[in-house]
Amino acid sequence: MSNADILGLFVWHELMTTDPQGAAAFYSDLFAWDTQPSSTPGYMLWMSGSTRVGGLMMQPDEVRGTGTPPNWLIYLGTADVDATVDAAQRLGSRMLKGPTDIPGTGRFAVLSDPQGAAFAVFTPDNSAPSSTDAPSLASPFSWHELATTDPQGALDFYSQLFGWSRGPIHHMGAGNSYQIIEHNGAQVGGLHRLQDPSKPPYWLTYVKVDALDGAVSAARDSGGQILQEPHEVPGGDRVARILDPQGGAIALHELPKAAAPAPTAPRARKSAAARPKAAVRAKPAAPPKPAAKKRPAAKRAKSKPAAPARASATRRSAAAKSGARKTGKTKAGARSGAAKGTARRPKVLRKALKKAARKAARKAARKVVKRVVKKTRRTPARRR
Repeated sequence: MSNADILGLFVWHELMTTDPQGAAAFYSDLFAWDTQPSSTPGYMLWMSGSTRVGGLMMQPDEVRGTGTPPNWLIYLGTADVDATVDAAQRLGSRMLKGPTDIPGTGRFAVLSDPQGAAFAVFTPDNSAPSSTDAPSLASPFSWHELATTDPQGALDFYSQLFGWSRGPIHHMGAGNSYQIIEHNGAQVGGLHRLQDPSKPPYWLTYVKVDALDGAVSAARDSGGQILQEPHEVPGGDRVARILDPQGGAIALHELPKAAAPAPTAPRARKSAAARPKAAVRAKPAAPPKPAAKKRPAAKRAKSKPAAPARASATRRSAAAKSGARKTGKTKAGARSGAAKGTARRPKVLRKALKKAARKAARKAARKVVKRVVKKTRRTPARRR
């Protein structure tokens, strides 16, 4: 990124404190940061792994003499420190430290805005981009908040100096409001009216943490003071404010948890007994067989001879048997044959054939009876 592109960006964060060693121990426990010496005597670098995230130094004597508590100083990028200092002074700013070169690192100056909040401006040294002291734009610092006595005047000042613009405004009740600050369309911070008139205006820096409640508990255990317990702000973020053991204020920031889909657990193989019945994989059932048609009585009996029709008299039955012997066929056999041929015929036709068969049998029986009676009557006459 060229110097022309860093105007108005938060490019560095520096803790000025009364006890650098104590502060180093506190923040190392809180954020898992380490410290590393820089090329400037007495100036330490905050390291997150191999990434430089900020600086640590003893608070200057002239600052301590004013009663200013330890604080985190923000550095805003500019392509030309001297030109920015001149423009800031024309807008009512006061210069606290004039433009100064840091060999192999860049040029900076420290100012206060018209309301009294301190900030620094910085131009990296492009001749030494690989310098270990050069600020890194990859930073764990996620938000910046200005508490001031004149929110409208402060916004006008920074907008003219760094090109910031007014974003959404959140009304907090009791006449208080929170103004979002945007830079190139992105929300980078906010400002609000200072609630405690006994305190000077100040910038508050927010640091990202994964678990806010755990970080607050760790800060308390390490000697920090909780100024504001964890709470949710518009947008779903959660924040808290603390004081380190030396009195430096900083805010902790937990980003909203993304609504990611629940992870799909690997599908464990279950036995058939453990799985729900509906989930058991069974072989496809055979298609249902069509309902069997009701077979006629003659078919179910495997064409067994049907019982002969009962004659109305013993003589008729005897005659039927006698006639059957002569013809070599029985009525039952005739019915059986008829049944075989008609087993699969329509029901009405089967009934009609059975009726005709019974009628024919009766007729044949009557003929036999007549012949027997006639023969019986002739026999006595011959004997006479």
